[in-house]
Amino acid sequence: MTWSNQEWWPDQLRLDILDDNTADTNPYGEGFDYAEEFEKLDLNEVKSDIEDVMTDSQDWWPADYGHYGPFFIRMAWHSAGTYRTADGRAGAAGGLQRLPPESSWPDNVSLDKARRLLQPVKKKHGKRLSWGDLIVLAGNVALESMGFETYGFAGGREDEFNSNEAVEWGPETEWETTSPERFTDGEVGNLKDPLGNTVMGLIYVNPEGPYGEPDVEGSAANIREEFDRMAMDDEETVALIAGGHTFGKVHGADDPDEHQGPEPEAAPIEEQGLGWNHDFDKAGMISSGIEGPWNATPIQWDMNYLDNLLDYDWTSVKGPGGAWQWQPVGDDIDDAPGTQDPSETEQPMMLTTDVALKHDDDYREILERFQESPEEFQEAFSRAWYKLIHRDMGPPERFLGPEVPDETFIWQDPVPDADYELVGDEEIAELTEKLLASDLSRSQLVKTAWASASTYRDSDKRGGANGAHLRLEPQRSWEVNEPEELETVLGTLEAVQTEFNDSRSDDVRVSLADLIVLGGNAAIEEAAADAGYDVEVPFEPGRTDATQAQTDVESFEVLEPKVDAFRNYFGGEYDDLYDSPEERMVDKAELLNLSVPEMTVLVGGMRMLGATYQDTGRGVFTDQPGTLSNDFFVNLLDMDYEWEPVDENNEIFEVRDRDTGEVEWEATRFDLIFGSNARLRATADAYFADDAEEKFVEDFVDAWSDVMALDRFDLE
Repeated sequence: MTWSNQEWWPDQLRLDILDDNTADTNPYGEGFDYAEEFEKLDLNEVKSDIEDVMTDSQDWWPADYGHYGPFFIRMAWHSAGTYRTADGRAGAAGGLQRLPPESSWPDNVSLDKARRLLQPVKKKHGKRLSWGDLIVLAGNVALESMGFETYGFAGGREDEFNSNEAVEWGPETEWETTSPERFTDGEVGNLKDPLGNTVMGLIYVNPEGPYGEPDVEGSAANIREEFDRMAMDDEETVALIAGGHTFGKVHGADDPDEHQGPEPEAAPIEEQGLGWNHDFDKAGMISSGIEGPWNATPIQWDMNYLDNLLDYDWTSVKGPGGAWQWQPVGDDIDDAPGTQDPSETEQPMMLTTDVALKHDDDYREILERFQESPEEFQEAFSRAWYKLIHRDMGPPERFLGPEVPDETFIWQDPVPDADYELVGDEEIAELTEKLLASDLSRSQLVKTAWASASTYRDSDKRGGANGAHLRLEPQRSWEVNEPEELETVLGTLEAVQTEFNDSRSDDVRVSLADLIVLGGNAAIEEAAADAGYDVEVPFEPGRTDATQAQTDVESFEVLEPKVDAFRNYFGGEYDDLYDSPEERMVDKAELLNLSVPEMTVLVGGMRMLGATYQDTGRGVFTDQPGTLSNDFFVNLLDMDYEWEPVDENNEIFEVRDRDTGEVEWEATRFDLIFGSNARLRATADAYFADDAEEKFVEDFVDAWSDVMALDRFDLE
């Protein structure tokens, strides 16, 4: 097979990750509405079907203890647990565990079998039940089947049919390795963004300990950072580990390197998508290389895991699979029954990551509190599990089904319901006139609207203009939002809001969230008019204003952009896994669900509107800033100009007239890439021609409107 362009030129900017935002890969067709299909399900029937599968051991993959419950919990956990806060990517949404690379991760050994066991349930319910929902629901049913009361379940995870190529998994080129490049300054314990896992191909941390050594202190440090990066605090971390390890066992009857076949993506065609084939008769069940259950009751919710961990001393040993694990000191611990023959008992073990909890003062305090209060342990695990399996789904209005809890959680970024009537066309026209008559410039109005809406991430459906979080901490103080100027803009907008609301004798009100977006729209309409185009930027009221108490400041911090190509902002020093500012631009465009043309027109249009950080004028290639013309593309591609870097990082450039040598403008890499990269230049070509300006204005308005409405799930 011929090499791809990326293989021929590995330093070429990857734009293909934006193509999934336009490609229709769903085999159910363009009009498919998964939410509508899911609501047709009888959820109790589905759960009963899963229960039937769970307790019907199959000869081709026999169930431990006659019950697939622990197996399904691991499947659901490993599906949801890939979520990381830095970019909101991964997690259970999309059912991505059935696609590479997750489908073939070493940490997901044998989970291909768990999904195949559930295939009859998927076959029966078809398009009404996605794999994403089925995988998670199977975990809930497993917990309930073994005596645990879950907090609830929400459907709504529509399946993907392509791997998510936008996810940066790490710098290593081999599975189950950790390189210094994964960490800032090469120091373990300080992962580079956007990573959430410490080992390539593992969900969290190495269960044997850092670098495969039984180091409990280092393991505890890795656990704390890892779980923090998946939005879990210490109590949630302990609850999840202790709750999950109450069930099941790990499998390492022998060395997997000697007895295990290739992963699914490398397996021969006759395996039909299964992998890790091995000889059961010779080696027994093999996955991790670690062997043993955590307690004597591996298919029952109880306190035995906590009792074993805290009440016994543990010492590190090499298990039968050649991996580090921990065995109890003494022989008085209760043995577990054999997985297939109850008479063949097995002594419980612990992982380094288990023992690490006991040796960390803060974690141990929580363990002891849970041991003293089983009810508190049950409540903590039920809430933490619910958060784990729903963290990437966004606000609760997206949740489907009869088991969605009434409670709304702070991690769901709640916004209040509107307790007033929304503005109509007449009021919108009145407010538009007031905004344009204010002291605010077009640039200020556009930048403020963009700052509010562009925090959205399609990966986990967080951020966006709804809630007007821009006026709250931490967003109000972000450098990219120019806090001093933002104070002025917000003050003016709040005055317009107050005057309007106070003047009404009816129940019609306008939120600041709506007013911020309306201000940007108004400025764009006026800028288009100056260019000779009469456009109406779509506006749908209905956003409301969140309070500071509804805003988890620490959780929102991860939304702060390090760079913003659309406002031509460089954030200074940062150490992450992206090689260039342009890669960060494309990454942000992917999170905003933009296509290549949409990214292109938004950058060009923002430049023409003068919406640059600190009004630097960089990239504003026009004599008429504030007018929505196509001058950015005209002058970018004009061969009368040449470009020269003026800083050592090659981030800032001067645009000089070739004949006179005079500097006409300043630019950044975010500007020049649209002339340098072949695909972006081809797109820019479509907008620089004499007959292309109207098309550019129309496309800019469409792309802008899409961004402003990305978080309007209430309109879907």
